[in-house]
Amino acid sequence: MFKKTDVPVSARRGFLIGGALTGAGLLAACTSNSEGGDASASQVALVGGGDNDKPGAKVTIGFSAPAADHGWIAAIAKNAQAAAKKYSDVTYKPVEPTNDVNQQISAIESLIQQKVGALVILPNDGNQLNQVARKAMDAGIPVLNLDRAFPDKLSYRTWIGGDNYGMGVAAGTYVGRKLKEKGVANPVIVEIQGIATLPLTQDRSRGFADALKTFGFSVTARQDAAFTVESGTKVAANLLQAHKKIDALWNQDDDQGVGVLAAVKEAGRSEFFMVGGAGSANAMRTIKAGGTPLEATVTYSPTMASSAVKLARLIAQGKGMADLVEQQVPQSITLASETITKANVDKYMPLGFES
Repeated sequence: MFKKTDVPVSARRGFLIGGALTGAGLLAACTSNSEGGDASASQVALVGGGDNDKPGAKVTIGFSAPAADHGWIAAIAKNAQAAAKKYSDVTYKPVEPTNDVNQQISAIESLIQQKVGALVILPNDGNQLNQVARKAMDAGIPVLNLDRAFPDKLSYRTWIGGDNYGMGVAAGTYVGRKLKEKGVANPVIVEIQGIATLPLTQDRSRGFADALKTFGFSVTARQDAAFTVESGTKVAANLLQAHKKIDALWNQDDDQGVGVLAAVKEAGRSEFFMVGGAGSANAMRTIKAGGTPLEATVTYSPTMASSAVKLARLIAQGKGMADLVEQQVPQSITLASETITKANVDKYMPLGFES
């Protein structure tokens, strides 16, 4: 049975299906012809705005994510919990993190049975967890799909994640522009991927190649690592041995970048510059200190988990985003991939995750 302070299932289902009609009606009322003429800016702001951080209807948010096998995943869970703690009207229910798909499905089913007000799910595999996410949505529980997408849009209310292709574009633009400024012709550009078979890795590589192409450049050599320090060291050592001169290196992941930089130091190489990926605190500190080839990193921030919890709260409470005119939270939010250099690193340092 729901408490009086909980948002009923029927109401939540209304937010998922019928809220747009309500929003349209309110907007029509504000903008219809009247004695005062068109709606003023303040009237429109009242429709889409409001102080969303003020306490509202109490809501329970369930959370499920993979086990923390590297720094980025660890930061996902940490950021989600920190965001939930900011709200007196939120009860946060994380389940045990796991890298076993069946265990994650069982954990999510337990949250459905508890009739939580919203679910934030970063699936181990979007395809394999699609059915349980759909089960939650069919039960009137809005699902916030974090990062790894469910293939069926009926399985989530809102998706929020990073821009993998945009990461590649940001890295390729930095590399291409700097090489052009240096007047380098026919540069040797090396790329260290994450796991080559993953779509996210392929998107990053595609964005990198497309951006380089606009400068007339291409990747000379590419090898995949596995998002770990050890693999980063091994792969970087192989590439450094194979190429006696390198002009630029893009490492797709800052966690494995610790190993990449260790291999560079061991080889005594300094003729090239390097760009990282994801925006770890370790990478930012290295960029700020200088003295290594690492000059920049492009973001894929785990702060998306904080935003997912905030959005789950708003959806469960039937609210929109205060800076938007629309009545409801958008269906899809893609975070920008930003380029961090020594010039702006202090601004981004508080958002960095530990490798």
